Amino acid sequence: MHQIEPYYNWLNYYDSSEDPESPFYGKEYNYDLYSENIYGYFIDPGWDYMGSETLYIKILYTNYDEGVTIIEMLGEWNDALNNDIMHFKRNVIEYLNMKGIDKFILIGENILNFHGSDDCYYEEWMEELDDGWIVAINFRDFVIAEMSHYNVDAFINFGGTFDILNWRTYAPMKLYALISEIMNKRLSAPTGY
Repeated sequence: MHQIEPYYNWLNYYDSSEDPESPFYGKEYNYDLYSENIYGYFIDPGWDYMGSETLYIKILYTNYDEGVTIIEMLGEWNDALNNDIMHFKRNVIEYLNMKGIDKFILIGENILNFHGSDDCYYEEWMEELDDGWIVAINFRDFVIAEMSHYNVDAFINFGGTFDILNWRTYAPMKLYALISEIMNKRLSAPTGY
């Protein structure tokens, strides 16, 4: 686990610890000390604690003019035992939403498991976005299946065209433009009977 690092190549575009509007503003990172862990396995010091013992995040990019943020995730998303969605919603999402963020891109290739509960926090999150959206890219198929079992897919857009394996080759606004275009097509597509 300690070898899984958050994506650092966008630091020249954005650094959440230097953004006065970020929930992680002012955080100092000690890359010589591995202190955070998930189930006893140390994780890279670059990940940010947001209230959960099993789910860590890294805000890779935020653009307040466009109202978008890109968040990479690590660990086990456990709503059943740790109520991770509550911590994520209350400590990160609501904070960003108050700053005008209504489009969320979640990168989940390092989400290793999901344990669901109910969909109340997801529903609340979606209701607060007005014209915004939530997109999850590169989540593992079994994680998507489990999230769908708990109706999370009614609020978060998963899979298919959102499996963007080469997302690291894009600049952040190019990735946002690609996802925004896919979302616009999805939202404007005629619905079936």
